[in-house]
Amino acid sequence: MNFLICLFSGFIIASLGSITPSFLNLTVVKFSLRNGKKPAYYLIGGYATILFFQANIGAYLASILMENSEYITLIQKIGTAILLLLSINFFRLHFSSKEQKKDVEIPKSKAYLHGITMSLLNMMAIPFYFTFISILIGMEYFEYSYINALYFSIGSTMGSFTLYAIYAIVAKRIEHKLTYIASKMDFILGCLTGVVAIGNLIHLFYK
Repeated sequence: MNFLICLFSGFIIASLGSITPSFLNLTVVKFSLRNGKKPAYYLIGGYATILFFQANIGAYLASILMENSEYITLIQKIGTAILLLLSINFFRLHFSSKEQKKDVEIPKSKAYLHGITMSLLNMMAIPFYFTFISILIGMEYFEYSYINALYFSIGSTMGSFTLYAIYAIVAKRIEHKLTYIASKMDFILGCLTGVVAIGNLIHLFYK
């Protein structure tokens, strides 16, 4: 039962993280349209490979935080500062880069390696897993151990691969909508990180 809970939790959390428009799933859509679904699966495989390790790191960091509660306030302060900086950076990117960016052509033979590289550049993955696993630990739905982290990471790999594969399959139907949303992602992320940062500041001020 513990195996199923960890596997299912990883699948659901990774699916939530993969469903939102980003440069990763936008690349999957464009690559699928140009080269077909099968080559796109290699690109997705590269994503999922790195996400497996990112989920593991997120679970480990969450377990350390929950075991050392005296550091929570310090981590909250550091996290708030990082969120504010990220918010400023996202707004800067949105208002400064109005020119249409040229798409980088990805050779079929290098799709898997390109997927690994792009997933490594996704700096939000570890904080994302860290946050959700911390919530699960706090609610006593997840107890960290190497084997539980392994099950969770397997589930997250399956979840992310499944969602990105769906993007590859329905690429023709969602290309224009996804492109439009992705063009606004810097602004959306700037708003989200800004709101969370302000919420954290208020919480720390009245704590």
